[in-house]
Amino acid sequence: MQNKSWSLEDAQKIADDFPYTFYKPSKEVVSQLKVGNQAKLIFEFESDDPEHPRAERMWVEITEVKDNGFYGYLDNDPEYIMDLKYKDPVAFECCHIIDSDLKDPIPSITDKYIKRCFVTNNILYDGERVGYMYREEPDQEDDSGWRFSTGTETDEYMEDSDNINYVSLGAVLREDDSIVNLLERECGVAFAKDEEGNFIELD
Repeated sequence: MQNKSWSLEDAQKIADDFPYTFYKPSKEVVSQLKVGNQAKLIFEFESDDPEHPRAERMWVEITEVKDNGFYGYLDNDPEYIMDLKYKDPVAFECCHIIDSDLKDPIPSITDKYIKRCFVTNNILYDGERVGYMYREEPDQEDDSGWRFSTGTETDEYMEDSDNINYVSLGAVLREDDSIVNLLERECGVAFAKDEEGNFIELD
């Protein structure tokens, strides 16, 4: 029998690694899934085409629930996976579920930090920590008003728009969550790290 080209990705591991940016349904909503409900899974697959994505996210309709997991059939038509088609049987576990057709009773942390902010490349891509942050009145509805830098960037660096990114707060927390307890503060505040690495509120 030929090996299948796809496998199910462990979504729980992704959620553990990236809690601020990757939504994983709560245990409470997963425990409510029954026959007839739908669950979305990540189907990883092998491909020789560099233009193809590495996975497809697709729905499975549940036909059986057991102690060791769920059984169902694929309720999508795969675009890239050649050896998987609509109505094919799929067995999966709680760790594979990335969404469901039920309303989750537990608020998602990804929703809490979905609003956007400005942050420098030094933090987002180069592994440096936030050293200076301030919150101004938002420019747009999706803007949190927060602005983050290391505090060591030059004026020339900051004047180059290619060095600044407009991303979700969650994307910044993914790189440095030492700031998380300050994000509820009001507009007009500013913080900088002292020599001991603690954030000090500026006048």
